[in-house]
Amino acid sequence: MLLYWALIFLVVALIAGVLGFGGIANVSVDIARILFFIFLVLFIISIAMHLFR
Repeated sequence: MLLYWALIFLVVALIAGVLGFGGIANVSVDIARILFFIFLVLFIISIAMHLFR
């Protein structure tokens, strides 16, 4: 679910950037980046828990 939202914010950022809304694009990219890194950390923790189980 986090990856889905990260991709949504990335698409919003790309569309806003093309249309010239720089501020909205920057905020959307930041949110997408944060959500992606949260997803990545949780994914790595999930893999580690599965391996140690």
